[in-house]
Amino acid sequence: MANTKSAQKRIRQTKKRTERNRYYRTRIKTITRNVREAVEAGDYEKALEYWKVANKKFQSYINKGILKKNTARRKISKLHHLVKSIEPKAEKA
Repeated sequence: MANTKSAQKRIRQTKKRTERNRYYRTRIKTITRNVREAVEAGDYEKALEYWKVANKKFQSYINKGILKKNTARRKISKLHHLVKSIEPKAEKA
């Protein structure tokens, strides 16, 4: 147990931060899993819809300082490549 008031405060702050970080880490994993599962199922429309949600959420996480800019963009890019891989090809006339 912490002896000083400042050490006790640091423990309280750490608990709050841990909870907050766990919340966002879980959200990031869930968002990416939704896109990957839609791609594995071969459902382009659903995958594209989930990718748009992922893009929007990751951009907001950049603004909040939760994700670094390059990290978020790398994740978005990877997901976008997955979605594009199952895109139906338009036939030429």
